[in-house]
Amino acid sequence: MDEAIPLFRFHPDPWQSGSVERSDATCAGCGRARGCIYTGPCYGEVDLDRQLCPWCIHDGTAHAKFGTTFHDMTMPGDADPAALDEIELRTPGFTTFNPFDWPVCCGVPMAYLEPAGITEIRARHRELEGQLMGTIVHGLQVSGGAAHRLLESLHRDRGPCVHVFACVRCASRRAVIDHP
Repeated sequence: MDEAIPLFRFHPDPWQSGSVERSDATCAGCGRARGCIYTGPCYGEVDLDRQLCPWCIHDGTAHAKFGTTFHDMTMPGDADPAALDEIELRTPGFTTFNPFDWPVCCGVPMAYLEPAGITEIRARHRELEGQLMGTIVHGLQVSGGAAHRLLESLHRDRGPCVHVFACVRCASRRAVIDHP
């Protein structure tokens, strides 16, 4: 791969998240083999599993040509429509068990960083462990030993997992628990 993939404001490292991986596959959008392929979800009438390159997502070719979108989420009603279009139509998606509310901070959607389990939280996002326990106890209404077991069961590659987001303005982090 000769050139770096485009920068996605709301998903800045699709390599880290697993939404892009090295591949010799040819893109259905541009017809080029660029050394990597998008591996995340595609929503539309055409099955494009592992058939799009990051460039065709970034410049809107994939949506224009196939009508595909890349996220199954909701956004607050006061969200900037341009940011919503950027996320839905020109930002790589990521695998989830359930649709969820895309987090917003400082008045803008947050950037998706990665799926995480308790191992990744403790290694790279230690400040989120307390927030996660608060979500488990207050949001999910699980307490005591069961809450601790749920926290310890979080796993990057199987459920339940955590989706980690960062504010594009203040860099604060937020974690969303995703259950099968």
